[in-house]
Amino acid sequence: MKKSHSPISLRDMGSFHVGGRTVQLHGQPEYHRVLSAGGEPVSVNLNGTYMIEQMYVQYFLPAQPNGKGPLIFWHGGGMSGAAWETTPDGREGWANFFIHRGWDVYLCDAVERGRSGFAPVPEIWPEKPVVQTVDDIYSRFRIGDRVGSYDHDPSRRSAYPNTRFPLNAFDQFTKQMVPRWTHTNEAMIAAFEALLEKVGTASLLCHSQAGPLALQLAARNPDQLRALVAIEPAGIPQIQFDELRTPALIVLGDNIETDNRWRLLREKILQFAATVNSAEVLSLPAIGITGNSHVMMMDTNNQQIAQLIDAWMTRIIDG
Repeated sequence: MKKSHSPISLRDMGSFHVGGRTVQLHGQPEYHRVLSAGGEPVSVNLNGTYMIEQMYVQYFLPAQPNGKGPLIFWHGGGMSGAAWETTPDGREGWANFFIHRGWDVYLCDAVERGRSGFAPVPEIWPEKPVVQTVDDIYSRFRIGDRVGSYDHDPSRRSAYPNTRFPLNAFDQFTKQMVPRWTHTNEAMIAAFEALLEKVGTASLLCHSQAGPLALQLAARNPDQLRALVAIEPAGIPQIQFDELRTPALIVLGDNIETDNRWRLLREKILQFAATVNSAEVLSLPAIGITGNSHVMMMDTNNQQIAQLIDAWMTRIIDG
């Protein structure tokens, strides 16, 4: 493993679940199934009470805190808190970076992801999950330079010439992708509201799908978020210009003009920032940082971008 920093010293670490609700099922047929290899069949009764839509949170509290309060990480669609940990090619991720900078870090697996758990489908959650192919990830995350740029043979793949993504670790990256649902947005926001209630006023760093949800969270809870950083939000919610009081920084990577979906999203983001006083956009290519993909927290210059984000949040919080 490649490490670039001294060991991390913590005053505490741990995990918990937060939020969630109970629901009941009735009238479901029982069936028998062997649950463990070599075991005996047991009766499976789906009727009863379920806990659903809770969120898993893992926290790391540095021995020397910077006094700026909690920093919450919210991953993108089809991903989990693993997105912020060690990069696919073994470098330190943003979680480590911000712990080193004295932030109290909270890594979340949002509702219906990773260790947060699931609900029975379709008995409680009516929709099937969406699972992305590696082909789709390669192009949609602007690693490959066009649709169809992925090939099972790495030597036949086509990527942006200036890409900062560690191409030799792409297959390793895809191993962390998980199923996602498209109907749980409100449950996600509710879980993060429960987290803010537990840890107090915080800053929030989010990615992709989490971007529009985090903006809604900030608009609904203006006194609970000190600063919000959205890495390439995958949409812009309907928020009036005076509803968002939390200072927000939207960070955009490179090669957006070659991808029609991301070009349209950028137009929405720029229009949003032009009408919402508390929001601003940081275009990395505009300041000379080129080649960043949609998952810039994993790119080879991820530490450089983290430094920019840390400096912005520090300026906002310290005034």
